[in-house]
Amino acid sequence: MSERGDLRAPGDPVSVPTAASTPSRDADPAATPAPVRAESPRRKHLYEVDILRILTFVCVIAVHVVSHAASSGDVGQNGFLILVHFTREVFFALTAFVLVYSFLLRPRPLAEFWPRRFLLVALPYVTWSAIYVVADWLHDPQGTLLSLLPAFWRDLYTGSAWYHLYFLLVTMQVYLLLPVIVRLVRATRGHHRLVLGIALAVELVIVGSYQYFPALTASFNHYSRIEFWSYGFLIVAGAIAADHVGPFLAWVRGSRGLIGIITAVGAAVSLAVYAINLGLGQSPVKASTALQPVVIVWSIPVALAFLAIGTAWADRRVAGSRTARLVDTASDRSFGIFLAHPFLIWVLLLAFDGWLPRMIPSPWLSVVLYVLVVVGTVLLVEILRRTPLSLALTGRPFRSRR
Repeated sequence: MSERGDLRAPGDPVSVPTAASTPSRDADPAATPAPVRAESPRRKHLYEVDILRILTFVCVIAVHVVSHAASSGDVGQNGFLILVHFTREVFFALTAFVLVYSFLLRPRPLAEFWPRRFLLVALPYVTWSAIYVVADWLHDPQGTLLSLLPAFWRDLYTGSAWYHLYFLLVTMQVYLLLPVIVRLVRATRGHHRLVLGIALAVELVIVGSYQYFPALTASFNHYSRIEFWSYGFLIVAGAIAADHVGPFLAWVRGSRGLIGIITAVGAAVSLAVYAINLGLGQSPVKASTALQPVVIVWSIPVALAFLAIGTAWADRRVAGSRTARLVDTASDRSFGIFLAHPFLIWVLLLAFDGWLPRMIPSPWLSVVLYVLVVVGTVLLVEILRRTPLSLALTGRPFRSRR
């Protein structure tokens, strides 16, 4: 686990300053570090974000399970996907939130920040890319392992070794852009609503072109999911939320009922757009893809709803209780579960010549597979966290006693 005060990897806990402390507003993340660093402000853990992270990971597994268990023509299950495909947007908002808040609170020289951050993400990225490529080769060997090297290199810079690893590639882009993001947040104070409006409009145009006018963006459509600008609005939104963390969380606490209503309306609108796209001739898969413009809009109330649940949890949390320890552990394991769960999906669907999908009809296959994947991945990550390979396989450093 990262020491308190550091910028954190996906799945890392985040903290906020106590009422007596105030984040630094003057330090420049790109500037030369001062020879003597001032003492960091005291902070308390932000338990609200733990719940947001856990709930989003729960939905990530649902997306991948249903995507593999349901047929491409299943209108009902693909309609469910339009409601849970917000996950990548929410995660990038969360990533920007954590990074920017930590940098505003405790600026660090980039020469210190970048190596540490890239180690926590790039090492699992390369490791799991290799695991998935080799596993696929073992299942369907073509050529030699040595002949896989050119394809493996291409997989690394395109994030295509397995379908979920692009997320880590975009996360590393956010790390690289952090100085720019922090400067943007600072330079536009007093105009953040305008910035959010512009960022939303730009992203809707870009994502809308992917779906409805692909010829406009033909030169980069093939890599749309690994380009940071496909998620620009949520990255900016997370960064700006971090700059207003106190008032923002207070608003969420006081607006839980309103957020619930907005979320219900957002779900209805998302399903309506899904039905319209089917009527326009789109396949159920395309109509429910994560880069549909309506998913960008839908991700906003979902993120707020999860955070509202997180505030309710944080307000009632009893330190040291069994539930508190369970949530803390789930938050710690979440990144490892993200990395490993597609492997379990793959194995369970292939095992014994596809016994599971042959024996369990749709849509119950999705339910059974989800339970098996969650249980299996949690057990796997618990084992991996207790080995010296924990950093490479779960993104979290090994501790001899946990």
